[in-house]
Amino acid sequence: MRKFFAFVLILCLLPLVCGCAPLIIGAAAGGLGAYGVSRDTVQGDMDKNYEALWESALNVARTYGLIQQENAGTGYIELGAQSSKVWIKLVRLTQATTRVRVSARKYHFPNMELAQDIFVKIITGVR
Repeated sequence: MRKFFAFVLILCLLPLVCGCAPLIIGAAAGGLGAYGVSRDTVQGDMDKNYEALWESALNVARTYGLIQQENAGTGYIELGAQSSKVWIKLVRLTQATTRVRVSARKYHFPNMELAQDIFVKIITGVR
């Protein structure tokens, strides 16, 4: 009977756990509305200065790995980190709002954990 109860409990909780990644990011980023766009991409719109987010993204990228491309004008950073290829894209939506998008792939497979980690570090690193 105990095994059956544990099995039913797991089945009931499974749908709640499947969508927890964006919720964890939202909580870590102060409820800023981050969400997963695809299996390898996390995106969020921040009420932060573009320049401050750019500096934070560069600092995080430098600590994670080797930057292969960067362009402040287009808000694009490409780097290699933890055997993965990472793309960071910043888009100025308004004077006060910037969209941050982080994608990560390891051996052509999505690396959502790394994308989430970099995203949260960028948001929390803004001065």
